Amino acid sequence: MIDVISLGEALIDFVPTESGVNLAGVPGFYKRFGGAPANVAIGLAQIGRNPGFIGKVGRDSFGDFLESEMAREGVNVDHLYRSDLAHTTLAFVSLTSEGERDFIFYRNPGADELLRPEEIDENYLSRARVLHFGSLSLTKEESREATMQAIEYAQENDLTVSLDPNVRLDLWDDTEKLRRMVRDLLADVDIIKLSEEEVEFFTGLEDLRAGMIRLSELGPDLVVVTLGDRGCKFYYEGVTNKIDGFDVDVKDTTGAGDGFLAGFFASLLNQGADLSGLELEPLEKALKFGNATGALTTTDYGATSSFPSLTEVKEFLRHRD
Repeated sequence: MIDVISLGEALIDFVPTESGVNLAGVPGFYKRFGGAPANVAIGLAQIGRNPGFIGKVGRDSFGDFLESEMAREGVNVDHLYRSDLAHTTLAFVSLTSEGERDFIFYRNPGADELLRPEEIDENYLSRARVLHFGSLSLTKEESREATMQAIEYAQENDLTVSLDPNVRLDLWDDTEKLRRMVRDLLADVDIIKLSEEEVEFFTGLEDLRAGMIRLSELGPDLVVVTLGDRGCKFYYEGVTNKIDGFDVDVKDTTGAGDGFLAGFFASLLNQGADLSGLELEPLEKALKFGNATGALTTTDYGATSSFPSLTEVKEFLRHRD
């Protein structure tokens, strides 16, 4: 049984050897595993669950690295495909002294954009409980159609559908198209996780609660907004609440949202929660667990290299309660 299947991009993150400067001033880079949906899959594996991944990388050394890393961590990679037509996507990212991220993606196209709808296996999806995806698989027609096919199969097989838009405006020629596409998809989504800025981007509303309600009206049962070290807020069945975050020594925020989602899903599954009819108590417990997992992810450099184990999260929470 596979718990969560993530669909979308697996890519190489090149992170700077020196922090506090923009990309033009970086003297060198470290190679790191990346791609939000793939990060969630690895986070789930490290917490002891059984994730799978659907996506495409290049038939190159970077693709070899990504596949071997996922397989080594325990992610099912039976449906990680290889492309001869494009290289594995690369992302260069730095954090300036002002705290702003500086991104450059090498993806025109990247192999992840060439995932085809006929490569989506309904039998594989039927073995899972959750399908999780992001918006980067919507940027090109082939991968967009593949994503839509996966969502269709997920609904036909009663999976919970989860979306983290993970907006990267630089990858879109038409940001209004992104806004419209995601809003149209929300009718098929059960859970959406966003940042505060993304709520305003998709709704046009500055008031966070009003924006969360508006998103819920478009389809999702559960709207979760991550707030960094302040924790998260959620809107579910008319209830809005905030779950406090944790104060930690932050070294790198890359992958914190992915760590949050991995912890959130792992907690729900570990509790045996009914994902189609969540009760508030297991929901809030899972969000707290997600906050802890996300916080621990920031205490070291890189995303997947800093994801905690189940024991580490439990020990962290034991000392914070």
